Amino acid sequence: MVSIHTFTFRDRSFSCPVELCLSTIGSKWAALILWHLRDSTLRYSELRRRLPGVSHKMLAQRLRELEADGLVSRTVYPVVPPKTEYTLTDEGQRLLPALRAMQQWGVQYKEA
Repeated sequence: MVSIHTFTFRDRSFSCPVELCLSTIGSKWAALILWHLRDSTLRYSELRRRLPGVSHKMLAQRLRELEADGLVSRTVYPVVPPKTEYTLTDEGQRLLPALRAMQQWGVQYKEA
């Protein structure tokens, strides 16, 4: 019989670290946002252009969630029109090896 050891993180229970990871970046848009921020800081409008199909509401929601999780940093400049930039935090950078592995798997899988 396998024993399940649950743990709590930010007032939520998880049965394993993979579940925690998937609850954080498991949505299509969250992982893609992180992927596009891997090499540079991007403005909101640049992220929208790189993510065809994402709605304004969904992009804003996912960015807020990633910021709350400490994976993305948001900088707002007091100019007109408003300028907002997003960049990966150190914690977000730590996810890059996993995202690169997902990218490599996708390339290999589509060629199989």
